Amino acid sequence: IDTILAFNIPSSRAFMHLDTVFTQIDYDKFTIHPGIMGPLTVFEITPDGKGGTKIRERNEDLEKVLSEYVGEKVTLIPCGGGDPIAASREQWNDGSNTLCVEPGKICVYARNTVTNDVLYKEGLDLLVVPSAELSRGRGGPRCMSMPFWREDL
Repeated sequence: IDTILAFNIPSSRAFMHLDTVFTQIDYDKFTIHPGIMGPLTVFEITPDGKGGTKIRERNEDLEKVLSEYVGEKVTLIPCGGGDPIAASREQWNDGSNTLCVEPGKICVYARNTVTNDVLYKEGLDLLVVPSAELSRGRGGPRCMSMPFWREDL
């Protein structure tokens, strides 16, 4: 890793952590809550060559910044399909918080029907999980995961 991108997201309970409003789900696709798509500052953190770090503030369009690092045009898939009411409702149920188990294959909550339909239309493979109590605890599929070491098969 030679570059870290740090996102300055709005201070709001609905946007508690970056993974609740933004997740990479394929090489070139990301789920995103429309509420952070306005002016969004991204900080590019790189080594300075002297044992320290260099920080550069990026205020360009988010797609432009991400495309630069991904190496191709990216697609931002909005929670709720861009509908403000559906986005607010499904964000409460962690519609933007998905768990990518492999590129293009993601775990999502069943109750986020509008967002899930959009994800299906984007050609993604969804692992749909019921979430009655899980989502009430304010944790999406990514929040409920635990990193582990995987050996090459």
